[in-house]
Amino acid sequence: MKLDYTLLDVFTTERLSGNPLAVVTKADGLHDDQMQRIAAEFNLSETVFIKRPQAERHTAAVRIFTPQVELPFAGHPTVGAAVVLGLESKMSAIRLEEPIGVITCVIERIDRRTGNARFALPHLPAPAGPPPDRLRVALALGLEPEDIGFAGHLPAVWSAGVVFYLVPVKSPSVLRRVRPDRRGWAEVFPLGHNSVYVYCETPDEDGNDYAARMFAPGMGLGEDPATGAAAAALIGQLAGNAPGGQTEYRLRQGLEMGRPSLITMQIRKDGDTLTHGGIGGSAVVVGQGSLDLYD
Repeated sequence: MKLDYTLLDVFTTERLSGNPLAVVTKADGLHDDQMQRIAAEFNLSETVFIKRPQAERHTAAVRIFTPQVELPFAGHPTVGAAVVLGLESKMSAIRLEEPIGVITCVIERIDRRTGNARFALPHLPAPAGPPPDRLRVALALGLEPEDIGFAGHLPAVWSAGVVFYLVPVKSPSVLRRVRPDRRGWAEVFPLGHNSVYVYCETPDEDGNDYAARMFAPGMGLGEDPATGAAAAALIGQLAGNAPGGQTEYRLRQGLEMGRPSLITMQIRKDGDTLTHGGIGGSAVVVGQGSLDLYD
């Protein structure tokens, strides 16, 4: 059995930056355990498998795996899969069947190897549980309690399909100092896959509004260069202070890893009610190949 795959860097237009992704096409013959083992073989933060859709009007069905678990939704695989399909088909809209639901991606072709995709969240973010106290959070991240929080932002737990602990810190310099202590991590952050998204404002940086870092040992990951599902959860946190109407924020991630990434977040409010959340970003193809699974 030979399976073709494409390697992309996502949430960037620059090769060898952003978040790497493997997209395995024509994966209908694979069982769940095979997809999980292939994802472990690639050992990237996520691998996406493209299958035939159940509905004819949809473009494809996708399954998303980290090296250890399957996810119902993730941002960088959604962007990457949509760009691959959009570049191949020259379509401007891609409808993906994901376990969380159908996601429509609007595609803009940048060149023959690069594209941009944006999509509305299939589920708006919602609170997902109680956060730990500030002292426990600070100790787990190698920080001081006074480093946690800014401008009314406090630790919280949100999910737009995947649960994340959202931890605001005072500045980019504090963000750089984060050094996770994995001892007792799952006890401090027990919900979901124990995933933590640390973020701050970036008022002195041109071109982006926030910066973030993501740590997910429960997904088989260390630090992740760019995490669309976490940015989707963050929309819920940011919406409380966002003005009415539509607002777009730009968030950088991965800089501390040498993999700079840029995620756009769209928020629309009707009065005080969040009515739309969206994620967008670019992706660039860096390689293609085939898997030889059996003689």
